[in-house]
Amino acid sequence: MFETMAVEIEQLLTKLTGVNDKMTEYSSTAGVTSINAALMHTLQRHRDILQDYTHEFHKTKANFLAIREREDLLGSVRKDIESYKTGSGVNNRRTELFLKEHEHLRNSDRLIEETISIAMATKENMTSQRGMLKTIQSKMNTLANRFPAVNNLIQRINLRKRRDSLILGAVIGICTILLLLYAFH
Repeated sequence: MFETMAVEIEQLLTKLTGVNDKMTEYSSTAGVTSINAALMHTLQRHRDILQDYTHEFHKTKANFLAIREREDLLGSVRKDIESYKTGSGVNNRRTELFLKEHEHLRNSDRLIEETISIAMATKENMTSQRGMLKTIQSKMNTLANRFPAVNNLIQRINLRKRRDSLILGAVIGICTILLLLYAFH
């Protein structure tokens, strides 16, 4: 059906080309050339329209042929897939299981790669933070050595921090012991 319509449109475009040629011949005769510019403009407009129609027809025809070719290709692929699916049941099932297993392995490999990249990024972050903290610590030590009052204050803060840690550890230990005694009695 497409071919017949394409041939019919090509014939119509050929007829339209013939009409345009006759109009050109008529306008180029000795008696009509002096008529006016409106006739020349109309003639040029008809040529442009014919050119647009021809261009659109060729573009549409090419698109349709490309779509048909794609559908034929996909149709043959679909037929191959269907024939593969309806093929031998045991062998097909085994192949399907192998494909699923392969997909699982690929996904696991991808997840491992992502985890490794996250771990590497974390390591780099931790290294840079360690460097910054060492710099801060050295500056604090320099500051503490310069100003003995600040050094004394830092020592008191560290002493209270240790004392608070020991008290908190003792309270947690006693609570854990009491909880275990309560649970086993």
